[in-house]
Amino acid sequence: MFKKILIANRGEIACRVIKTARKMGIKTVAVYSDADKDALHVEMADEAVRIGPPPAAQSYLLIDEILRACKETGAEAVHPGYGFLSERAAFAEALKANGVVFIGPNPGAIEAMGDKIESKKAAAKANVSTVPGNLGVIESVEDAVKVADEIGYPVMIKASAGGGGKGMRIAHSADDVAEGFRASRSEAKNSFGDDRVFIEKFIVNPRHVEIQVLGDKHGNVIYLGERECSIQRRNQKVVEEAPSPLLDEATRKAMGEQSVALAKAVGYDSAGTVEFVAGQDKSFYFLEMNTRLQVEHPVTELVTGIDLVEQMIRVAYGEKLAIKQEDVKLTGWAVESRVYAEDPYRNFLPSIGRLSAYRPPAESSADGITVRNDTGVTEGGEISLYYDPMIAKLVTHGPDRLSAIEAQGRALDAFGIDGIQHNIPFLTALMEHPRWRSGELSTGFIAEEFPDGFAPRKPAGEVAAALVAIAAQIDWMVMERRRLISNQLRKGAATKERLRTVLLDGEPTRVETSAIGEAVIVRTLGQDGSEIRLQRVETDWKPGEPVWRGTIDGQEIAAQVRKAKNYGYDIQHRGVAVYARVHGARIAELYALMPEKVIADTSKQLLCPMPGLVVSIAVEEGQEVKTGETLAVVEAMKMENVLRAERDGKVAKINAKAGDSLAVDAVILEFE
Repeated sequence: MFKKILIANRGEIACRVIKTARKMGIKTVAVYSDADKDALHVEMADEAVRIGPPPAAQSYLLIDEILRACKETGAEAVHPGYGFLSERAAFAEALKANGVVFIGPNPGAIEAMGDKIESKKAAAKANVSTVPGNLGVIESVEDAVKVADEIGYPVMIKASAGGGGKGMRIAHSADDVAEGFRASRSEAKNSFGDDRVFIEKFIVNPRHVEIQVLGDKHGNVIYLGERECSIQRRNQKVVEEAPSPLLDEATRKAMGEQSVALAKAVGYDSAGTVEFVAGQDKSFYFLEMNTRLQVEHPVTELVTGIDLVEQMIRVAYGEKLAIKQEDVKLTGWAVESRVYAEDPYRNFLPSIGRLSAYRPPAESSADGITVRNDTGVTEGGEISLYYDPMIAKLVTHGPDRLSAIEAQGRALDAFGIDGIQHNIPFLTALMEHPRWRSGELSTGFIAEEFPDGFAPRKPAGEVAAALVAIAAQIDWMVMERRRLISNQLRKGAATKERLRTVLLDGEPTRVETSAIGEAVIVRTLGQDGSEIRLQRVETDWKPGEPVWRGTIDGQEIAAQVRKAKNYGYDIQHRGVAVYARVHGARIAELYALMPEKVIADTSKQLLCPMPGLVVSIAVEEGQEVKTGETLAVVEAMKMENVLRAERDGKVAKINAKAGDSLAVDAVILEFE
């Protein structure tokens, strides 16, 4: 077996590979850019080598720098992770030429299947059902419009070398094609160094289902079941699960055998993923093959019990697969949420900055439930604008789909992050969504269910009762601590019953609080003072901790708790976010009379929605603009964001230019 391997990647996938290598007794080498010199993967590896400045094109995408690091450290093999150089045949060939083993498929398989256009040709030759489209490279806007007109709208414009949602656009008209073609080529060049794009028919109301395959260098190929990846935003997967709630055993077998046949046709010899677009009627069409480890591979690992990274390393070393198709059994259900540094309340725009708090739920396996957190960050680390916004992948496994979803919801509630915006509020709300829980999915799920963007759920029912209990317990604890600190009362004197009013976003609930031992008793009262509900709350939470953990009537519960301005707490639980205040009855009455703060009018300004780089300004001062017209393009975390006019108007002043780095809410344009 290899004695030392280098991981040509960063973040959570680099850490993931290091964990398995360590388990196998293999030493590891990390590479890093200047932005990652203090990153977790650098700390975890046995050795680390600097390879360049922060931009990926000047560090992680430089084959020569990776080769230099291999020579300096004596690494015998390289695991590429995903993204960056993972699907570049030239990289695998360069390693081979220098006597270093590539932990991935052979260059021929990468050429045949890693390129979206070539993979579709190979699939067609192997009699695999493919989506109607144009298999040639589109050279110009005019050609793109012509091809799209022939195929029929809607169409998907896709980067040939793409992945991870980069370089993809859906077009419903010729104008969409023209704009999408330019944006896709630009993103593809920046992300992959390859600006080729092609066009195919976009299947309406589709599901995204993919098959995990695993081959060795002795002609053996098996499939490890499927993953459902239909919960997507801007073609970027957000939540994945295994198995798929759509498939039956017959469809699973058909998709798996087709994937194996395709892999064998190109001599595939590593872990890879064959992706399909599936209709609600279980029909399916080949989309592409990812010739690398997928981001969502943990859900497959949890339902099969197979370590895919270990298998990749063993196959690369030349070992035969020890697993036969009949050995593959799918047990239970797994759900993965991608925790991103993005603001769900600002249309999921990227957020960058330092993680002032990072407290993930503890990894565990007990009572049939497994919680796993694949991450590449630590508290105090920085989320950079140079790379994708992933913070972690939270994965739960249970005996069935609902138990895995419930476990995911609890784990998300217990995931504390401060310093940046993140999508956990959205993910927790998603876990409670009836359509998600029913399994009636499509790739349009988020756009259909959140057409106006994401807003927190309103407190109601059991969730509202839990939030009232948590707020009342926090108030009791804080008041008791104040009395003890001031020495105004002897210990225990503050534990007599007290009448309070809990305000959740201004909505009052009358409660009476008392203490029995370490527990706080919260009695919810009606208008006439009668008891409506009694809850026993116990917790070890201390003020300042980002996650409140405890029990309410014996049931474990977690919530995000942050001290708010002007007294009170921001509390989030199961997708519900409230501003909670607790007062005596008279103060609550007076608080209700306080005027609300008027929000500043920014309707005549174009604000930068996230920290980013201005790619272009599309208008001039004095220009008349129409609703929907492009005003500017801002790039953040390798994604270009087109900012459009929300209404007709006239540009009065331009405050930014191409190349400027802007903070969130910076004024780009002003209108008359």
